[in-house]
Amino acid sequence: MIPESAASNAAADAERYLDVSITEQRLRFLNNGAVLAEFSVSTAKNGPGEKKGSYCTPTGWHKIRAKIGAGLPINSVLAGRRPTGEIYTPELALQHPQRDWILSRILWLGGLEPGKNRYGDVDSTWRYIYIHGTPDELMQDKPASHGCVRMLNADLIALFEQVTVGCRVWIHE
Repeated sequence: MIPESAASNAAADAERYLDVSITEQRLRFLNNGAVLAEFSVSTAKNGPGEKKGSYCTPTGWHKIRAKIGAGLPINSVLAGRRPTGEIYTPELALQHPQRDWILSRILWLGGLEPGKNRYGDVDSTWRYIYIHGTPDELMQDKPASHGCVRMLNADLIALFEQVTVGCRVWIHE
């Protein structure tokens, strides 16, 4: 038997989801249709698309499969889903001009639609599609990523604290 509090949490999670609009470059955290929070994002420079190697943001239903970086300082650098021990600064960026900066936290996405964003060469998990922090000075509310959904670091940390693993994510144009 599921304890009442666990059952009510599961019901609440079913009503809560993230809505990512590629057209608007906005992420909304919704609960039963009500907007709990809203943030600017930056999706792929190459637009929407699911194919591995396309550097596009995949559309459709996803879920947060893992939350990575809890408790790290803001602007912590992550590589391969692990903290490097570095803290991002403009000076560090000058030393590594080709780096695709993943900062502060990662919400790793997994596709829920077989053949669209799950399995084979369209699998969002194995494309390493994240919602993650980016250098704040690079966040301009326009498509600029390599496929992920980028956010301001403080916004991402606030969102990270509100969502759970398994939270659904709807990405659309």
